[in-house]
Amino acid sequence: MHVPYVRDPVDKSYRKMIRGMDRFVRDRGYAPAATLRFRLLPRLPNAKMDDISLRVAGDNITLPVKLAPDNSFILERNEQALREDAAVVANRKSTSMTWRAWVQTPGLPEGTRRLGDLRLECRVGMDSGLISNTSPMFAWLTNALTDTEQVCSSEDGNYLFFAGRPVFSVTLRHGARSEVLPFKLLYAGGNETRESLPFCDCQVLLDRSYYAPLWDKSWPDDTMVEFAYMEEPAGAPP
Repeated sequence: MHVPYVRDPVDKSYRKMIRGMDRFVRDRGYAPAATLRFRLLPRLPNAKMDDISLRVAGDNITLPVKLAPDNSFILERNEQALREDAAVVANRKSTSMTWRAWVQTPGLPEGTRRLGDLRLECRVGMDSGLISNTSPMFAWLTNALTDTEQVCSSEDGNYLFFAGRPVFSVTLRHGARSEVLPFKLLYAGGNETRESLPFCDCQVLLDRSYYAPLWDKSWPDDTMVEFAYMEEPAGAPP
C-alpha cells in the first residue's frame, strides 16, 4: 500500500527553492558570472554533518539529491515534484542544521566575497524560504519583513551571512574607498542572549556571522567584502 509523504512543517519546500532558483535567473544583474548552489551548515553544537542524505519527497515521487563534500548541492527541476508540492528532506533533525543559498562568483581571492553576490544570495534565500528562526522574538522576520525586497533592500531587514571561518573584522573595499564594518554588523549584531541563541540560525556559527550593507547603494555590486579571520589555536577542529 502506498503511504503518501506527509511534510514536516520544518522541511524545505521544493516549490519555494525552485522559486529561489527563478529569482537567481531573473536578478542575475547583481552577479552576472556567479553560480548558485544551496548548502547545509551546522546549527547545534552536536550536529553531525557527515554522511547526510538529501531527497525530494512528494506523494508519489522521491528524488535523491547529491551532496558535495562541503554539503552543498543543486536542485534539478522536476514537474511532478512541483505538482505534488514536494519537500526537500534531510536525514537529520531539522533544527540541527541551517540551510542557505550560496551565490559565488568564481575566481575571487581567498577570504573575500562580492557584495553583488551577497545581494543576490539574500534574494534567493528569502524566496527559497530557507530562514528557520522559530522563536516569537523573531516574529518580525515572518510577519513584517517577509517581503524579499524589503528584507534585502532595507537597513531594518538584515539578512545573516556566514563566513567560512570565525571573523575578527570585515572590510568593504571598492577602488580607493574602504570601510570596516561596525561591530553591530558582526556576530548577529552582538545582542544574542542565552535565551535567544537557540532560536537563531547562528547558534554555533555566531563567530562567523555578519550582516552586509545590502541596502547601501553607495557601495556598488563589485565591492569586495574582505575577511580578517581570528587566529585559531593549534589542533583546533575546522
